[in-house]
Amino acid sequence: MNELIFIALGGATGALMRFGVSNAVYSYFGRDFPYGTMSVNVIGSLFIGIFFVLLTERLTYGADVRAFVMVGLLGAFTTFSTFSLETLLLIQQGSLGKALINILLSVFLCLLATWIGMLLTRSI
Repeated sequence: MNELIFIALGGATGALMRFGVSNAVYSYFGRDFPYGTMSVNVIGSLFIGIFFVLLTERLTYGADVRAFVMVGLLGAFTTFSTFSLETLLLIQQGSLGKALINILLSVFLCLLATWIGMLLTRSI
């Protein structure tokens, strides 16, 4: 039961963080491309790489902490479902080029960010 509480607390925190970060990005870059969603997915991918190494290889925290960070916080912070919806909307609007760019950049940058997060944390 404790694990569920930690997931819920992490999820609430991650959702609020996602809202703040994506809105800040959209206010800076505009809404003609899903910059906010891509940003939180890349940032979340970087941090899931970092926390994966920290919480499974370096530190001996319990399952509650891993559940809070990996499932709750970062699960709610990243927005892959929103990415999917925004990409489909771009396709429906006839913006196939933007949809393809969003798919390629999001997948590539998120994989790269996760790898960098893991490498950086392992080098410390």
